[in-house]
Amino acid sequence: MSRDPVPIGRRVAYLRVRRRLSQQSFADRLGKSKSWVDKVERGVRSLERVSTIRDIAAVLRVDASALLGRDVQPDGVAEHREGVARIRAALSAYEMAFGRPTDREVMSPDRLAREVRHAWMTFQHARYPRLVELLTALVSEVHRAHTQDPVAARAAVVEAYRVTAALLVKLDEGSLAWLAADRAMSAAAGDPVLLACAAVQLGQVLRASARAGPVMLAAASQVAPGTPEELSLCGSLLVQAALIAARAGDDRAVGKLLDEAAELAARVGEGHDHYRTAFGPTAVELARVTADVELGDGPQAVAQHETAIGRDGWRWLPVEHRAAHLIDAARAYLQTDDPANAARVLLRAERIAPAEIRDRPAARDVVAQVARDPDAPSRITKLAIGLGVL
Repeated sequence: MSRDPVPIGRRVAYLRVRRRLSQQSFADRLGKSKSWVDKVERGVRSLERVSTIRDIAAVLRVDASALLGRDVQPDGVAEHREGVARIRAALSAYEMAFGRPTDREVMSPDRLAREVRHAWMTFQHARYPRLVELLTALVSEVHRAHTQDPVAARAAVVEAYRVTAALLVKLDEGSLAWLAADRAMSAAAGDPVLLACAAVQLGQVLRASARAGPVMLAAASQVAPGTPEELSLCGSLLVQAALIAARAGDDRAVGKLLDEAAELAARVGEGHDHYRTAFGPTAVELARVTADVELGDGPQAVAQHETAIGRDGWRWLPVEHRAAHLIDAARAYLQTDDPANAARVLLRAERIAPAEIRDRPAARDVVAQVARDPDAPSRITKLAIGLGVL
């Protein structure tokens, strides 16, 4: 890891407090004045002599490299890379394409469906390290099942690829996520409902591509919005199209698409999770927050956030959905120069879904950004140091 831009003085101050040393006692141990320590911690005085840095590190009982923010390995990085490698290996198998027979017993359709449901529940509870373990085996299982009976295993194949794509988006593995989403789209071809399900994840993967918007709308048009399940799929695709438009800076399209989604959400109601979309009125309001953040309208995003989390539907959303929203809310607070509230919602996200903060690179980046602010509370500094981003 390259040298972190956080001033060394802030790191010294945090580590001193953690060691329960006052500025005076710390200064005494270093043979310096309290004023000298205060100036270092506030960044008024720079630390350039290696011998002084080593003395400080010795008093604080840390390595000098950690004090400098160099070569700090973020928590879980090795496990993350190993897990992604296993998923990549599973996706690299092509039993489905060649129809090769297997000498292993194939799961029954019912058991396979249960395993897929379990994977989705693990995702929605934000247990990402556990999900990595599950997917390595699950992807291979659906491949074998599809080889034996393509029709019976089709839905399981699509859902297994969907949840794999959803996880890989969280882990910032864009290319691999696209592969999983594309596999889901291919497996779903010919079935409008399964195609719409797969397109929801494709929209997440291709959020930065304006060309993906029409794909979302085309998929939605294939599903007749009659039942709550169909309404949820259509609404979720409209939300994805809106967020793609927000990333492209098209605020007019964002408003139109989210208003349409809100109309469908009102017909679905709160507390449902049809096709693993968690679609409903509150979900649409949270999407408005994300869109406002993407459009750079922090004040509007903050206002929307503070209203949305007071809705009854907030507590019925999956843990993953709520924690992800809180990270977007932190970005909104940063846009309004409010690091204290940004830290507050990040710490809340970490309490309800630790892996959303610890295993998601985008979240770690927000934590680091908040922790760099001179007015950031000490608790977010502690979290950032624990994550290896400060």
